[in-house]
Amino acid sequence: MPPLARRRLARSGVALALTLALAGCGSSASEEPAPPPRRERETSRAPEPSREPEPQRAPASEVPIVRGSRPIMSTLYQITIVSDDDARAHRAIEAALDEVERLGIVLSEWRPDSEVTRINEAAGREPVRVGADTMANVRESLRIAEWTDGAYDITWAALREFYLFQPGEARVPDMDAVRARLPLVSWRDVIVDEAASTVMLRREGQAIGLGGIAKGWAVDRASAVLQEHGFRDFMIFGGGQVLVHGARGDRGWRVGIQHPRRSDYIGFVEATDASIATSGDYEHAFRAPDGTHWHHIIDLTTGLPARGTTSVTIIAPTGLLADGLDTGCFVMGPERCLAMLERLPERVEAVIIDADLKVWTTPGVRERLTMRVELDAEGRLPR
Repeated sequence: MPPLARRRLARSGVALALTLALAGCGSSASEEPAPPPRRERETSRAPEPSREPEPQRAPASEVPIVRGSRPIMSTLYQITIVSDDDARAHRAIEAALDEVERLGIVLSEWRPDSEVTRINEAAGREPVRVGADTMANVRESLRIAEWTDGAYDITWAALREFYLFQPGEARVPDMDAVRARLPLVSWRDVIVDEAASTVMLRREGQAIGLGGIAKGWAVDRASAVLQEHGFRDFMIFGGGQVLVHGARGDRGWRVGIQHPRRSDYIGFVEATDASIATSGDYEHAFRAPDGTHWHHIIDLTTGLPARGTTSVTIIAPTGLLADGLDTGCFVMGPERCLAMLERLPERVEAVIIDADLKVWTTPGVRERLTMRVELDAEGRLPR
């Protein structure tokens, strides 16, 4: 591997499929330091209790696992918990999935009774009072929009009627109509009053859509529910979004990295206490009659699918952050994205595969990323 590829192969990321590698990752038991020797004048005191090393965890393949799933938000949410108490674990899983389902209602731009719909219907007229979930999503979305210079922008929804990627219904949009609507896309026109808990769109015809970030918030909230039920070792998966907490036995959780042009994995990343999100041009995509590859990650400066990238995986402290940044980084491209991530207040890792299948990474992923394929002299994946 050339020096440049080695340097870039290092922070963390992954492309995810429904078949995740659920074997463990790496976190070994820590050992408490020995207490310092007592001084002579302290000999009359009772001896301090000895401190035993933390017990070794069982091998990943031997720990008891409880799983549950439910279709929500047009995808399948799956939860895996390390537990030998099936009944208690299933109660926690159901409670976490109930929370995800609730958020699917609150944050939907398609439901006529959702807060997002009310914001869109009041565009250009008045602010709309919203709850904590909508406010958190809008607030974080605007922060990510600023970091990415609008590459991620929730006001994309002014264009949503022009794009259709469902199998059997996919179509090339009317680009004249798209270009006429593009001026309505501007995250700077989202007015937030946190004291009043209101959100307003400055101009009539504008709309927001939280589909690019809501699944991240959902796994964050599901994680909180599982922890409230006393569980510390689990993995949550939903729609290209993964959150891992604790470990699977003696190792952390493994998540596979999918080849963007083949059905196999190029490797896996080991992680704990993190969220992992992926955007790829191989999902929600179709090929037009003229041979053009259309996919759902749109460059909002042109209204066309973003080019130059095939896959971006982000590892971040929260699902909300990972879910927004993977889209923004895809549109920005490898060099702009990596430069942006270096400036963030949070530590965020990335694995990016460009249009030539060259692998780019941030500088902290190498110790967690295990490749299963050999890169060529230019750092590219085999085709």
